[in-house]
Amino acid sequence: MIKKKHIAFLTFLLFSFGNHLFAQDNPDAIALVDDQLENNFYEALKQRGIENYDKAIVAIQKCIEKEPKNASFQYELGKNYLSLKNYVDAENAFKKAVELDNKQRWYWNGLYDVYYQTKDYQKSIPIVEKLIEFDGNMREDLVSLYMNTNQHGKALELLKYMESKSKLTSTMEYYKLKIQESNAYTKPQKEQLEEAIKKNPKDEQNYIDLIVLYSSFNQEDKAFEVAKQLEKEIPNSDWAHVSLVKFHLNNNDGENASKSMFKVLDNDRMDLKIKHRVFNEFLIFAVKNPTYLKDIDKAIPYFNDDKEINVAKEVAKFFWKKNDLENASKYFDKGIKKNSDDIEAMELYLEVLIQKQDFQLVSKKAEEYLESFPTQVGFYFYAGLGYNQLKEYKKAKNILENGLDFVVEFNPSESGIYNNRFNVNFYKQLIISCENLNDKVKKEVYTNKLKQLQK
Repeated sequence: MIKKKHIAFLTFLLFSFGNHLFAQDNPDAIALVDDQLENNFYEALKQRGIENYDKAIVAIQKCIEKEPKNASFQYELGKNYLSLKNYVDAENAFKKAVELDNKQRWYWNGLYDVYYQTKDYQKSIPIVEKLIEFDGNMREDLVSLYMNTNQHGKALELLKYMESKSKLTSTMEYYKLKIQESNAYTKPQKEQLEEAIKKNPKDEQNYIDLIVLYSSFNQEDKAFEVAKQLEKEIPNSDWAHVSLVKFHLNNNDGENASKSMFKVLDNDRMDLKIKHRVFNEFLIFAVKNPTYLKDIDKAIPYFNDDKEINVAKEVAKFFWKKNDLENASKYFDKGIKKNSDDIEAMELYLEVLIQKQDFQLVSKKAEEYLESFPTQVGFYFYAGLGYNQLKEYKKAKNILENGLDFVVEFNPSESGIYNNRFNVNFYKQLIISCENLNDKVKKEVYTNKLKQLQK
């Protein structure tokens, strides 16, 4: 049988780690000097477990009377005060826990919880600086605190250190750009970087920071000028390939342009805007030199994590504008595979297939899409149109009538006008099906509906 002492110790661990997920050894077991102390501590944990924080405080204070220098008791007291939002007493309890034992991370974290909940960011800073000794990931919290207290210089300095060790998270990247975009900071930073490059032209980081700064302002031309300067000073730098891509393309050297492009795409620290620009320049070249379209296919997966732009879809639109239907359909298909919820890409793909007069594939794809989007009326229309063109009128009529439940009725708004035009075409396809099936009754029904829409 498990003794109450064991239950109390296990419960202590449970509640301590329930609130703080820290990768650190457990504190020493609390010495329970007598049954009364043991009972009071067990009662405190039990009452906290059922959220009776007032009763838990009474019980843990009895423990503290017996052992006033027990840091774990002070920590438990602080947690209960914090749960009651009694921030003054919670702060005092956590401070005592830290004074008694400053090597336990969760005691420091208790103080951080108090200051963070009360939005006392200034007091939070030295606490988080201490917590970084336990966990380097707390640097992100420190950056956020610097941002909240308008200490942008310190934030940027810390961000640069973090970036030198690993790739920044999206939140940290956002903070970095926000700092760089501030008018108060940008001009002196730009001048400092330019001066630093003059003094030490072989220091790659200054070029990189200046390229990133220009890119954050959408000043890619200036970013490319810096990259060109970098290429002259440090030809082996990956960042130099930003300008080398354009240099090789201007010389009609597709092989070396491709190598430079992939150097840029492979660099995790390279800004997405720069990667998009390099890719777009190579795409224009590849359209004129189709043997290099294979490199476009290899490059597209590098943008798979881009949540804003579906690159394959944009490439498809590019080819469609040039009336290259083969490549347009190919890349729309790739774009849909990348984002299986992109209904716009599906509808554009079907439009391209209609232009190609590949009606077999139009109907097939439209029905495939209906399996995932059964309320999307456009897919019923495309499937029906395809079957009508294939002279499979019964299939066309069935699928179009299945879609009638999802046809939006005309209303005099901008979207209503669009829906009305779509509905006109929808009923025209139904009339074609009925006419060829000699279904005069349904044909008359749909013809009357069409006349109403056309008024």
